[in-house]
Amino acid sequence: MENKSFVLQKKWYLYLTEFFSGMAVMAVELGASRLLAPYFSSSQIVWTIIIGTIMIAMALGNVYGGRSADKNPNPDKLYGRICIAAIWIAAIPVVGKYLILGISAILIFSINENFLIWAAFAACMVIFVFPLFLLGTVTPSLVKYSTDSLEDNGKTVGTLTASNTIGSILGTFLPTFVTIPSVGTSITFFIFAGILLLLSLLYFISSHSGKKKMIFCILFFLVCCIFGHNPSFAFWEKELAYEGESVYNYLQVKESEEDVILSTNVLFGVQSILKKEEGLTGMYYDYAMFAPFMADIMQKDTRDILVLGMGTGTFARQCSHYFEDVTIHGVEIDKKITDLASKYFALPEDIKVTAYDGRAYLQADKKQYDVIMVDAYQDITIPFQMSSIEFFTLVKEHLKDTGVMVVNMNMRGQKEGNINQYLSDTVANVFDFVYTVDVEKSTNRELFACSFENALEIAEQNIELLQQKDFLESSSEEKEMVESDLKSKRLELAEMMIQVKENLLPYQKGTYLLTDDIAPVELLGMQVIDDIIRDEVLYYKDMYKKEGWKGLLNNLTN
Repeated sequence: MENKSFVLQKKWYLYLTEFFSGMAVMAVELGASRLLAPYFSSSQIVWTIIIGTIMIAMALGNVYGGRSADKNPNPDKLYGRICIAAIWIAAIPVVGKYLILGISAILIFSINENFLIWAAFAACMVIFVFPLFLLGTVTPSLVKYSTDSLEDNGKTVGTLTASNTIGSILGTFLPTFVTIPSVGTSITFFIFAGILLLLSLLYFISSHSGKKKMIFCILFFLVCCIFGHNPSFAFWEKELAYEGESVYNYLQVKESEEDVILSTNVLFGVQSILKKEEGLTGMYYDYAMFAPFMADIMQKDTRDILVLGMGTGTFARQCSHYFEDVTIHGVEIDKKITDLASKYFALPEDIKVTAYDGRAYLQADKKQYDVIMVDAYQDITIPFQMSSIEFFTLVKEHLKDTGVMVVNMNMRGQKEGNINQYLSDTVANVFDFVYTVDVEKSTNRELFACSFENALEIAEQNIELLQQKDFLESSSEEKEMVESDLKSKRLELAEMMIQVKENLLPYQKGTYLLTDDIAPVELLGMQVIDDIIRDEVLYYKDMYKKEGWKGLLNNLTN
């Protein structure tokens, strides 16, 4: 094999190629998780699919690269493949989002079970397998080009492997902690695609070959940079107040005349809401307000509330609004969400928020609370460490004698052994008294748990106290209007609490348990998601059967 390029006369360029290809593989893998997360969540299931498909691509690339290098040991072939991989990766920000939605739209009408698995797998296969297959050919090809004799082949292969590993390490840390938080997923793809393109460019310049190929690739790369720089995942939304990414989440803030909404998923789900007219939200937060009434918070001198999964502070704001002299502490792992809460969601300055994992915070905190709200479950992204019997035991230890835990379970399963049944049984094996209530017009279910018997009687007494609360005599028309508004809002809350109490059901513990050792929360959640999706698209499936694609498209566009 004769190297036409002077950069290959020294092995350092081969090691450099191995280093940057390893870096690019890991960067694309992490970029894939961020590209898919707004549509399919960032659960362990999605990560498994990403890692699995990438390993398939790399394995096939290893086989092909080795055979190709033996058959035709020409470095032009390898650097041509790297060039193609580079422009494919650069095209991902341009077309990736459209491909994900197109694949999802097709599969949602043909898949009845495990939709998220199949849709995420198909998206990974279409978008990521080919460029990573090409990058998988790098290592065996470089082994062929760099091995001069059998006497030092072990040293050479070891150095190449080390170069790849070191590159992979940097490719893991740089996107997570530097490029994605600072410039976003799209530009992250461009950065690492540009590195691969530069590697190929240097080779072909030094070998005086591939001029037309490189001109085309450079022009294609520039076009992708121009048309793919838009960081929007919800590209159909034209008037978002904010759209961006943090280390943990895709974040979207949408504002209307009535409210401000935070979503961490493009297609479904509301994580937090601010009603511009203070009062009840019409969502699960209103039902969760029953917990302070059960905990007799109106009769206590000190009133301490902890929110695990603070979001932008909807529940905290409501508690602060309706109860006097209450101390509220929030725990939110994503500091970017807390920053958005201050900017867009009027989070009161006296509410302290700690950027930490909820369970880790409890392990470090010694304080006890009247109410602890667990609101850390998003779609199927349920942190297993905050769903186990060990976690709920820890929550119980942080409650006062008349303290109450409220858990927002965001998916209402119907089948035997569903995620809510697992969560409820797990809680009921820790607490003596457990009650549940379904939130109207949603898939949410609120669970209340305590260790004292007369919680419902206490709640009823506090509701009556709220209804009978005296107001100062008005000395001015303005003061009278303010007091009238306060009274109206408190009566509205009392009526809401009566509705919750009437629909509250005692829960009898079963044998479905989640532990730190066994907690398949993603699989259980996915079963419920399948049911929800199936119910949502049933109307459109029937329309498709009757009128075909043309009729379906006409109805969607009209």
